[in-house]
Amino acid sequence: MDKKEFDVFVIGSGVAGRLVAEKCAKQQLKVAIADNRAFGGTCANRGCDPKKVILGPTEVLELSKNLKGKGIVSLPTLNWKALQKFKRTFTEFIPKAVEDNLEELGIELYHQSPKFIDETTLTVEGKTVSAKKIVIATGNIPRKLDFKGNSLLKTSDDFLNLKKLPKHIIFIGTGYIAMEFAHMAARCGSKVTMLDHNATVLNQFDDDLVSELIDISKQLGIKFVFNAEVVKVKKLKKNFKVQYIKADKEIAIKTQMVVNTSGRVPAIATLNLEKGNVAYTNAGISYNHFMQNPLNKNVYSCGDVSAHSKPLAPLSGMEANIVAENIINGNTKKIDTPLVPSVVFTLPNLASVGLNEEEAKKRYKNIIINYKSASDWYNAKRINTKAYAYKILMNKRTNEIVGAHLLGPQAAETINLFAMAMSKKMTANDIKGLVFTYPSWCNDIKDML
Repeated sequence: MDKKEFDVFVIGSGVAGRLVAEKCAKQQLKVAIADNRAFGGTCANRGCDPKKVILGPTEVLELSKNLKGKGIVSLPTLNWKALQKFKRTFTEFIPKAVEDNLEELGIELYHQSPKFIDETTLTVEGKTVSAKKIVIATGNIPRKLDFKGNSLLKTSDDFLNLKKLPKHIIFIGTGYIAMEFAHMAARCGSKVTMLDHNATVLNQFDDDLVSELIDISKQLGIKFVFNAEVVKVKKLKKNFKVQYIKADKEIAIKTQMVVNTSGRVPAIATLNLEKGNVAYTNAGISYNHFMQNPLNKNVYSCGDVSAHSKPLAPLSGMEANIVAENIINGNTKKIDTPLVPSVVFTLPNLASVGLNEEEAKKRYKNIIINYKSASDWYNAKRINTKAYAYKILMNKRTNEIVGAHLLGPQAAETINLFAMAMSKKMTANDIKGLVFTYPSWCNDIKDML
């Protein structure tokens, strides 16, 4: 049988890959898309969306605890089984809905990860296909840890699908996913231990606010073991034994579950990129200004798998739009990386945009640093929380904000106002001159400047 030929072959059906495929198909290009997992990608099926659903009831519990005796008489009880059932109402329909939508556009679907044969040829499902343009949008996968017993570790996928929450969980790694899961599990009644070879958590966020978040996490009962190297995980009759080295001493602890939250890496190992002459690094698929591969000009990349990208769905969508336009119209649009806010959905949220303090001091001669606890402000007092702080960095010469770092119940929302203000190069006086709703969390930003 002759090999099938396509104008565009997309590898990966998440936010980025799906958007490229749809846009190209709407321009009457012959398009195929492949995925070795459920169609719809990580964010919708097993990432940010289901994570936020599980987070929801823990927000209710946190607020109730703060206000017990101040209008709240008794605390709600979290039911993990019911919560998982509710979560599935958001995820179960995704794969079929995505497939149906793609097929309606005339896109051919493959349910396997392709491999490159040469620069324009792939093998998939035992078939050989060729494409004028190939788009790699395979996302990230959990990083594999190299020690004895690593096959016993669970992943973020497993945690989000747990039928029953264990009494004790160990998380290896203390990044975004680890901290979010730890807060969920602790509030749902699990005893949580976090192991990391670093000396702190969330090293991409502001040190002072991270220290405050660690203290809050400890009050939840979360135990941190820093500067620890896990060397072995062993299966016992009912539990697991985790052995790690700290200060040259080997220590062992028992637990019911061990979760690998040590980070994620580009999902490229099975693609045979060398045969396709596709340039890549440990950070992902290499790119030029058009999101095109520097070696194989027939290949584009977008989303988490690209060396350009951060693991954020909005950025994936932006990259996908650029890739689609460049495929359809020729290389007419260059990537212009926007200011990207980040958030850790712990309770309280930890959010950041722009430069950190060290970066700001290196870039600017004089900076203003506004760092303060805001636990005595009205919005914190009305919900009886002590977890409210900020650090705002400004260029003293121009009075423009160059970095904003927030810790608080609504930091994930408030940080967007800072991102918008910084993108538009607004000064502190510009923001103070605006009128916001009052009393609101967003109105607080004027007092942070």
